[in-house]
Amino acid sequence: MIDDAGEAGAMYQREEELTLREYAGEIRELGSRWLDGVLSDPQVEAAGGDAVCSPAGLWLALAAISCGALGDTADELADLVGLAGPEAAPLVTAVARDLAGTDALAAATGIWSRAPLREEFAAGLPDVGCGPLGDPAAIAAWIRDATGGLVDKPPAAPGPDTRLILVNALALRARWAEAFAPADTREAVFRPAAGEPARVRMMSRTLPHADVWTIGAYGGSVHVAELACAGEQPAVVRFALGPEGMPPATVMAAAWAPRSAGNPVPYEEVRLSLPRFELRTSLAVHGHLPALGVELALDEHAAEFGGLSSEHLYLQRVDQECVVRVDEEGVQAAAVTDVQMAWMSYTPPPPTLNLAFDRPFACAVMDASGTVPLFAAYQATAPRPGGEPVAAHPAG
Repeated sequence: MIDDAGEAGAMYQREEELTLREYAGEIRELGSRWLDGVLSDPQVEAAGGDAVCSPAGLWLALAAISCGALGDTADELADLVGLAGPEAAPLVTAVARDLAGTDALAAATGIWSRAPLREEFAAGLPDVGCGPLGDPAAIAAWIRDATGGLVDKPPAAPGPDTRLILVNALALRARWAEAFAPADTREAVFRPAAGEPARVRMMSRTLPHADVWTIGAYGGSVHVAELACAGEQPAVVRFALGPEGMPPATVMAAAWAPRSAGNPVPYEEVRLSLPRFELRTSLAVHGHLPALGVELALDEHAAEFGGLSSEHLYLQRVDQECVVRVDEEGVQAAAVTDVQMAWMSYTPPPPTLNLAFDRPFACAVMDASGTVPLFAAYQATAPRPGGEPVAAHPAG
């Protein structure tokens, strides 16, 4: 028989697991909604369509900052990340810790601030380091350490009016559970989305059919192949291939769709050919946020982050830099997402109002509740002085 404490602990564990599964769906949803902004970003278009982003990194950064949001600002951030306000802090911490449980994945969040942080905000996010915003080199050193040198500086340097910067870093350095044999790497032709075919170094290995499936999508089926990394709780890496002409967002979303949504392929074994590749993308994410429903948080007159600081702050910018490298040995990937906050604009009070009742005016004498007009008057002519001063009469 399980005692009460044991039952409570088991129930808490079940609730925590349920919560984490729920927010995994929120991260996928954020990624799907964000893809249009990513793929139409000028940096991606200039790179010929090459893109790498981190939905998890963006979610963790926005979710952490949303814990200091109040009112309508909290509501719009909750619509995007699924939670907001001071009560969300334990959930954000739980999701971050669960993600960090993946073997070979490092996850860290830091805040550097000139604005005074509310004690309850800092206490609610115990895994988030806090320090003064001063030397930008200190932030760059933290990022290099957190990503193992894959990213060496913030995606955007703090400006002179930046009051607070929150940085989330994710970094993965993992070996394949079964490496590609270098001897099987050959030159092969790669047909890009635009331009002439090119010769690349193509790795090759076999996969069991259970690690390959298809996802039905508008315009055809997407093949998804999954490779496991080494470890007891390993990361898995999926590669998705759609028919020619399928929109990139559709193919990318198929790669992170739940495995249960796929259909098995009717083959006993699959021969996988995959190029070595490295991608790096820097994104000014704040330009994408209005399309995702986040406007008040970016409004220097309307943002509400009173749960974060006693200063009136707004989201000045959100940036992300990502890199991913894949070769015969394994995968390396890193994402740094920073949220910068600045003072809200100061609106000076208007000049003194000189309110002179020097023309016709009305008067109402109201009851104590201020709802019943006991007497009402309108002074249209030049007022005449009254008679005797009003005498006070005792109640009763």
